[in-house]
Amino acid sequence: MFRRPFSSSFRDLSGKKIFVTGAASGIGRSCALLAASEGASVFLTDRNTDELAATAAEIRASGGSVPFTEAVDISDYPAVAALATRLTAAHGAMDVVMNVAGISSWGTVQSLEHDQWRKLVDVNLMGPIHVIEELIPPMIESGRPGHLVNVSSAAGIIGMPWHAAYSASKFGLRGVSEVLRFDLRRHRIGVSLVCPGGVDTGLTETIDIAGVDKSTPSFERAHAHFRKRAVSPDVAASAILDGVRRNKYWVYTSNDIRFIHFLQRHCSPAYVVAMRVMNAGANKALPAVGRARRTGGTA
Repeated sequence: MFRRPFSSSFRDLSGKKIFVTGAASGIGRSCALLAASEGASVFLTDRNTDELAATAAEIRASGGSVPFTEAVDISDYPAVAALATRLTAAHGAMDVVMNVAGISSWGTVQSLEHDQWRKLVDVNLMGPIHVIEELIPPMIESGRPGHLVNVSSAAGIIGMPWHAAYSASKFGLRGVSEVLRFDLRRHRIGVSLVCPGGVDTGLTETIDIAGVDKSTPSFERAHAHFRKRAVSPDVAASAILDGVRRNKYWVYTSNDIRFIHFLQRHCSPAYVVAMRVMNAGANKALPAVGRARRTGGTA
């Protein structure tokens, strides 16, 4: 039986150095606030300078430690590399690296533009890879136990309607995590793959859904159903930090995703039926003009 010789090292986050991307809002902000409240020193980045500063100020006002903040677009590799060089030179290797930052854009293949596919992959997949490239090697070299958190999505597990482009990025991050889960074990670095379902962040109001009129009654009903089932960013952050402390690989933020993943793995026919029902329901919100795009119609 294999033991996890480093699993107990993070039961107490006090004094740990935790790097968080996407710290200006949503799950990233909640992770930063919660980790700081438990005594961790948090090192924060986001592309939104003002909101990032507000997060840092709130943590410091409550007595938390924020030794480093810097705004960066994680899809910009040279910028991430420069940030990592400054961070490591000034503060040494991190104990925990949390890849939380991401964007979302949905749509059918008739509706999505090439730039949307590209941007999702650049931010949601290449962004975390840039962070991993630059911050995990110093963790290995430090010889200390560590932990890597990659926030994927339910769309990194199951075939959700309109999520082909988004899933391309999130399944990719899942693949990276699956390999590193084993590659990094010998260095005493754990890996958590977080697969949130609905999380009620600001994205739920502004999300880009190509080819869908968000003012229609059918979409508004679907959105209201989503909001009803969604957990708060604070609940998601609590699940993530619990995953770090317990060295859990699969981290779910809600039981519905845990259940559908169970069906997918252990009862494939039920999973297929569930996905077909979900797809049929979602497609009721698609206007006929959107379905006709690139087949001779207009959108």
